[in-house]
Order: sequence, then C-alpha cells, then structure tokens
Amino acid sequence: MVAKKKIRKLKLIGLMVVVGILLLAPAGALAQIKYIDLTNPFLRKIPIAIPQFRAMTPGDGESALVVNIADQVANMLDYTGYFKILDRGSFLYEPQTSGITLEELKFANWTAVGSELLVTGGVKLQGDELALEMRLFDTFKATLLVGKRYIGKPGDQRAMVRRFCSEVIQMLTGHPGMFDSRLAFVSNGTGNKEIYLCDFDGVNVSQLTKKRSITAFPNWSSDGKNLAFTSFANGSSQIFILDLKSGLEKHMAFPGVQISPVWSPNRFELAASLSIGGDQEIYLLTGGGKMIKRVTNSPGIDVEASWSPDGKKIAFVSKRAGTPQIFIQDLESGRVHRLTFQGNYNTQPNWSPKGDRIAYSSMEEGLINIYIIDAEGKFPVRLTYKQGDNEAPSWSPDGSLIAFSSSREGGSRIYVMTAFGTDQRRLLVLPGEQSQPNWSPNISP
Repeated sequence: MVAKKKIRKLKLIGLMVVVGILLLAPAGALAQIKYIDLTNPFLRKIPIAIPQFRAMTPGDGESALVVNIADQVANMLDYTGYFKILDRGSFLYEPQTSGITLEELKFANWTAVGSELLVTGGVKLQGDELALEMRLFDTFKATLLVGKRYIGKPGDQRAMVRRFCSEVIQMLTGHPGMFDSRLAFVSNGTGNKEIYLCDFDGVNVSQLTKKRSITAFPNWSSDGKNLAFTSFANGSSQIFILDLKSGLEKHMAFPGVQISPVWSPNRFELAASLSIGGDQEIYLLTGGGKMIKRVTNSPGIDVEASWSPDGKKIAFVSKRAGTPQIFIQDLESGRVHRLTFQGNYNTQPNWSPKGDRIAYSSMEEGLINIYIIDAEGKFPVRLTYKQGDNEAPSWSPDGSLIAFSSSREGGSRIYVMTAFGTDQRRLLVLPGEQSQPNWSPNISP
C-alpha cells in the first residue's frame, strides 16, 4: 500500500507494503502506549540511538550526507528535551552491512548499549533527486514505530528531517511537536531594534524589518500568515501589520501610543494597548485597523494582553491593585479577576496553547524571573534562578518548550527551556542583543 502526500516540493510515500500495513493496522494500539508523558515534570529522557545512515548507492555525494543527515535528526530530537542521544562510538553497528530494516536488524546489539529507541536511515542521491528512508524502532519490543520515505531535491533535506521528526514525536507523545514553527524576535545587531525570524531551533536567521528605528513586540497570527508589531519609524509608536507572503505592510492610524498587538485565535482581529482616552487601555481591533471595542476600563494603564486559546478571555497587566499584576477578563461578560498575588511586580503573561497555564515574568530581590501559574491562579512555580534577568516567555505551539530572553551572559539573549524549566540553553548567536521572542504556530508547508 503506497500513500502519497505533497510536502512543499517533497513527496511523502509509504516505505513499503509491510510498513504501510504496520502504520495502519497497529496504529491505534501504538497510540495508546505513552512513551513520553508530557504532563510529567520528572520526565525521564529516553535513550535513543541514531547511527550513521546507509548510503543506498554509495558515491561521493551520499557519503557526505549519511553522517550529516543523521546528525540533523539527532540534533532536532535532542532539542525537544525528551531524549538521551547515545554516543555512536559505543554502537555494535556498521550501517553498510548491519542493516536498517526490521528484518535485518539485530536488536540485541542495541539493547546491549542501553538503547530503548533506534532511528535508522538510508540515503539515495541520483542527480538532482534525494530520497531518504527513515525508521523509528522500539528496540526492546523489536517493533517498527514509524517508517517513511521522502523524495525531493537536495535542498529539501532539512524539510524531510523536520517532517520525520514530527512523525516521531507524534507517535511518542500524540502531538506533532514544534518542528514546523518559527520564532520572531527583536535584535539590535544593526544598531537599531529590528525584527528577525528563525526556525524553531535557531537555524535560518533572517532580518524581517528594516525600519532603522525602534521596532518591537512581534506577534504571529494564528495561521502564521501575518505578523503584527510596533514601530516608531513614523515618529510615534504605531502598530504595523505585515503579510509575510506578499510583503505588503500597513499601519494603524489611531492617535496616541499604540503598543503590544496580539492576534486573536482563529480570527483576523487583535488586542492592543492604545492611549486614545489618555491612559493606556486594551482595545479589540480588526486586522485592517478598525476599532471593534474597548476591552478594559480602569484608572491606570492596562497593557500586555494575551489571549486564551479559545479566544474567550485575555490575561493582561494592570496597576489597578497598586502594583503591576496580572488579571484575566472574560470578553463576553466583562468580568475581571486577579490572577497573581505573589510578588509586587508581575508582567508579560503568555497563555499556554492548552489553556491550562500562564507563563509570566516576576521581579523579586531586584531580578526578573520566569514563572508559570495555573490558569485559575493556583500553584505559581518559578522556572529560572539566579541567572540575570529572565523575561518575555513564549510557549512553543505544542506547549512543551518556552522561549525567553535572559541577561545571564551579560546582554540580553534568547534562550529556550522545557515547560518545567529544565534544559535551559541559548537558542542562537548573533551580534548585539536579542529580546521579545514570539513563537509561531506550526505553519503547514
């Protein structure tokens, strides 16, 4: 049985008749096995072996790719924080003779080195066509979990690896991960604050805006097609909307301060802080720049809105209690309740994709750190400790990771960590300082 699906310039097809049957017949049973429990804060990393791939028609081109592609798979899976990548030096394996299929493999050789999961692959390069075979096995059960074949151009290699890793995470967790997502962030590497983009893992950095001014607060629309941001390019702060495909850009014409635009889930609408009435309040706007309604109404400023995933509520920052605290407002009833009570300075709320938790920044003892709290205001948990200021948390689309900015190495840089605060590491290395990361949804190729 051969299934075909177009992925960008790729064709995704079933690896062979047997694999097609395996993916269809036991898929329900396999899906019930929880290899990775995303709700477990004490998650044990699964030992996984990812040996050098096999050159299917050995030649100079394939010989250069077999290690490179296996390394890409290892790096992407390692990035999730779910796996312990085993050292290839311990493997009892020779890719050209030891086999890469279920029938060829000796699983005792893999369990002997502590591997619980195994990825094997084959690379075939003919002219301008690249074919990759990649498989995931449970070594103790000696079963195939995922088997795919991808065909495309050599330049599609990274897209093929991303798609395979999505299949792996989908099988092990029930969710596709974040491999088709990107991050927008602010950097002053050019001397001005501009918005940049990169892949989920910090690769493929590109400068998006060239305003030669202060440009900040990037925010992705829920379909990943538009980016909203604030810029002082025209003098005062204005909200800009950029269509990422066409490059068309427009700005809003409201008087006064315009900051912190955030797109509504699944609608071409956004919430933003405007100072039309004097102090800053949160308004609901169309993506075309028309006002729908005023949302907040209190003495003092109301800023930094964050939508609940169902679009029915917003979390925001207000000084109505005397100090900056996070509140939640139901948009239909208008009811408002205070979320944070611990500490005197709580800002930058960011609602998790599942809607169960909110990440935020809190100042204590002169330093800013990242916390998460139950959406009902219970169980605040601190995720960063004694490593400079840590700010602007943003959830990955699957809710497994949080991007944030930190001054732990001096200037502000972008870091990522798991949703439980583990595996904190720097995302990328660029000139200048980087801040205000905003994670996109998974964007379909």
